[in-house]
Amino acid sequence: MKYRSDRNGTQISQLGYGCMRFTRKGAGIDFEKAEKEVLYAIRQGVNYFDTAYIYPGSEECLGKILEKNRCRDKIYIATKLPQYIMRSEKAIEKTFQEELSRLRTDHIDYYLMHMFTDVLEWENLKSLGIEEWIRAHKADGSIRNIGFSFHGDTETFLEILNAYDWDFCQIQYNYLDENSQAGRKGLQAAGEKGIPVVIMEPLRGGKLVNLPEKAKSALQKSGSGYTPAELGLRWLWNQPEIMCVLSGMNSLKMIKENTRIASEAEAGQFSKKDFALTDLIKKIIKEREKVGCTGCRYCMPCPKGVDIPGNFLYYNLMYLDKKSSARFEYIRNFALKKDAGFASLCIGCGKCEKHCPQHLPIREKLKEADRELRPLPYKIAISAARKVLKRS
Repeated sequence: MKYRSDRNGTQISQLGYGCMRFTRKGAGIDFEKAEKEVLYAIRQGVNYFDTAYIYPGSEECLGKILEKNRCRDKIYIATKLPQYIMRSEKAIEKTFQEELSRLRTDHIDYYLMHMFTDVLEWENLKSLGIEEWIRAHKADGSIRNIGFSFHGDTETFLEILNAYDWDFCQIQYNYLDENSQAGRKGLQAAGEKGIPVVIMEPLRGGKLVNLPEKAKSALQKSGSGYTPAELGLRWLWNQPEIMCVLSGMNSLKMIKENTRIASEAEAGQFSKKDFALTDLIKKIIKEREKVGCTGCRYCMPCPKGVDIPGNFLYYNLMYLDKKSSARFEYIRNFALKKDAGFASLCIGCGKCEKHCPQHLPIREKLKEADRELRPLPYKIAISAARKVLKRS
C-alpha cells in the first residue's frame, strides 16, 4: 500500500474504504461478511474508513468490528454530520455523541459536514455556533480534523473552500466528471491552499467499470493491461492533490484488485497514451449524451438566472446513467438550492447562444431538459420540498 500525507504529516492509505456499501442481509448489514472484508483490507494496509450518520447501520457495524478485533488504533475513522437536518447546536452535539457511541470510540479522526451543495448551508451552521463547537471539540481531542463533503457546482465549491480553514475536503471526481461538480478546477484550488482532497465515486458508481462494449474493446486493444477499474483509479492517483480515493468495497475480490493497484500507482505515472485512452473511452460513453455542452460557461451569466450548464449536465446524465439516478442527483445537488436556476426561467432572449463556442440551440435544449428532468410528478414534489426548506 502506498500512502499520502494529510496537513499534519499523518500517513493515509491512498485507497480508502467506503463503508456505505457494506453487504446487507435482511433488514441489516451482514456483519460476518463485512468483518472479514474490513479486516482483510486492514491487513493490506488500508487505514482510512469512511462512513456517515445516515448510512443505515454502517457506523454501528464498523464500530463493532473495530472493538471486537481491537484494531481501532490501526485505522482512521471519517464520518459525517448530517448538516441539512441540524437546527440547533444542541442537535449537533447530540448527533455527534450518538456517532461516537455507534463507532465505540472517543474521537473521530476526520469529521465532515455532510453533502454541502450551497454556501448558505455553511452560513446556517455558523448561525448555530458551529465554529465555536468545532474549536471546543478539537481542543478536547474528540475531533482531530474537520472537513466537508460536496455535491454542487465549481463556483459554490470554491466559495465553501474559502469560507473556513478546512483540514480536508471530499468531492465526487473521476475522469467522466473531470469538469463537473467541484471538478479539476476545484481539486487544484484545494491543492493550492494545501487542503488534502478525498475522492468519492471514483468509478462513477460502477459506470466506469461496466463500460459499453465499444469502450471495453478500445481498452483491450490499447495494450495497457489495465482493467476498467484500474484505468479509473490510476487516472486519479496520478494527481498529487488527491490524498485518498474511496472505494465502496463489498467483496474480497474487489478489495484484492483495488489494494493491488494502490500498492503500485503513484502521481506522475500516467502516460500520454493512458490519457488518450481515457479521453477515447469518455468520448465513447458520451456518444449517448443529448447536448454537446462542455461546461465552459461562456453562456453565463444568464440575465434571468438560468444555470445553463447545470441543467445540461443532469439532462445528459439521464442518458449516460439511469434516469432515476440522474433525477435523484438533479434534485439533491441542483433543484433544492435557494437559487436553483431552473430551465423554466428562460425567456428566450438568445444572449447565451451568441456566446456559445459549440453553437448549441440552447433555448430549444433548455425546454427539452426541463421536460425530462421535471415531469409533472417531480415538479410538484420539488416545489413542495422547496417550500418546506424555505420555512425551516
